[in-house]
Amino acid sequence: MNIRRAEQQDLTALVEFNQAMAMETENKQLDQQTLTAGVRALLEDSNKGFYLVAELQDKQIAGSLMVTYEWSDWRNSQFWWIQSVYVKPQNRRTGVYAGLYNKVKELASETSGVCGFRLYVEKDNLIAQRTYESLGMHSSHYYMYETEE
Repeated sequence: MNIRRAEQQDLTALVEFNQAMAMETENKQLDQQTLTAGVRALLEDSNKGFYLVAELQDKQIAGSLMVTYEWSDWRNSQFWWIQSVYVKPQNRRTGVYAGLYNKVKELASETSGVCGFRLYVEKDNLIAQRTYESLGMHSSHYYMYETEE
């Protein structure tokens, strides 16, 4: 498996993964044009973040994740938020996410000013929670609140 930064050629796969994840987790159909523009915007502007993809030997993409940045004034450094995690069903429980996460850690160690990683997970997604814990992450004492405009 090759873990690499996503490129423009990965746009279609990333959009498909985001659609599949939204349907699986929230039973939500995302607007295709908006989603495609959103993925493209991140691929074109590294200040927003980056995607990683896990590519199998046959060049098929088995999974991906997105990293965005949050400035911490308390720490004078950045948290990297891991978002839009998706692994194809047939590739789950095979180390794809662990490979992606380890690549995030490697890239962060090569980048000055990264103080840690954060992600959010559905309350009922116990399998994902166990996966994150097995890789050294732990639940936070924060709840997440949001509003959509």
